[in-house]
Amino acid sequence: MPVRLNAAEETLIAQLRDAGDGAQAERLNVTGLPTRRVESYHYTDLKMLLKAVPPLVEAANSASAPALRVAGAYQLLIANGVPHPGTTAPAGVIVGTSDGAALSAHDDVLVRLNSALAKKSLSLTLEGSVDPIIQIDRRTEGAAAHSASSARIFVADNGSATILETYSGSSEAHVTNNASYIAVGRNATVTHITVDLSGDGVTHFATNEYVLAEGAKLRTLAIHAGSALARTQIFARFAGEGAHGDFGGLNLVGDGQHLDFTLDVNHGVPNTTSQEMFKQVGRGRSKGVFQGKIVVARDAQKTDAKMMMQGLMLSDQAEILSKPELEIYADDVVCGHGSTCGELDADSMFYLMSRGISKPEAETMLVRGFLEEVLDPIEDDELNEALTAVIDDWLVGAKQR
Repeated sequence: MPVRLNAAEETLIAQLRDAGDGAQAERLNVTGLPTRRVESYHYTDLKMLLKAVPPLVEAANSASAPALRVAGAYQLLIANGVPHPGTTAPAGVIVGTSDGAALSAHDDVLVRLNSALAKKSLSLTLEGSVDPIIQIDRRTEGAAAHSASSARIFVADNGSATILETYSGSSEAHVTNNASYIAVGRNATVTHITVDLSGDGVTHFATNEYVLAEGAKLRTLAIHAGSALARTQIFARFAGEGAHGDFGGLNLVGDGQHLDFTLDVNHGVPNTTSQEMFKQVGRGRSKGVFQGKIVVARDAQKTDAKMMMQGLMLSDQAEILSKPELEIYADDVVCGHGSTCGELDADSMFYLMSRGISKPEAETMLVRGFLEEVLDPIEDDELNEALTAVIDDWLVGAKQR
């Protein structure tokens, strides 16, 4: 029996057909957007939450200033889905564009939409040790629009790089669908950070896909500090022995927001390790979501993987939802997961206020302490300060709804 389509679904189907992807249009026509019955969207029912989709984006005539500046970073721009290769690249950085989207095939509606609608991908090859931070500044400008953007990044064997991606633009009710594919070469070291600073009315989707070769070291951090509705989904695949991944995320959820992290980490070979640490802070009538899955394949013996979600609720109306999962087919592994959620410690609040600190200041100090663990591993001072400023802006109410 065909599903009843809402306005958003009908618009997406028409856009897919206009983009020449009749197969995906027909699939969406039959299935519709995922509801809570789809396990990976159990807490983020897109059919209910996504009521309308604006027209497909047009080329940007101009671009605003970056929403986040890091001194010394080499900046690349993706404006309204179109990559701009930029100025002369630093040593070891090869910049270009390629046709089509960057992601591998996944049974996921956001991946399929991005693959159909993103016509050009920013292409980056990083060779050796790249000194400056690479900042990919993704912006959606102008009137409300549906934008798809894509980046494909290769880090060569024995290379090292820090890549920062920021999302922002005009304050209209955009729907953005962003993709990043990062292949980490043998014994390479990569830090990848994404920060959503979109406006209050924006719907922000992002998919980050990672493939780790032998001996690769990856650290990721995704921060939600904007948008009314946001979902960042992470697909990571360990393809070489000795690889290690640290996956981190921070949901700063204000009144009226629904922000979602969904994680799928696949240990496919022996002797790999990972740590997953996600934190959520909610205030007002808000909803923060974390869904995390670690899959250990049958041949992936000696896997060591640990996942933790910690939530902090600053109001009675805040909701923090968490679903960590382990799916283990090997028998010689060390794996675990945990989840905690609560309010600010009353004794700590009393101690600070008894020393003459106001209640708002005391609350801010305790929340900063709660979040320190997420930022401490970021060794670059300029980048750490910029990310700390994002958190401080949210704490003092710059992103409060």
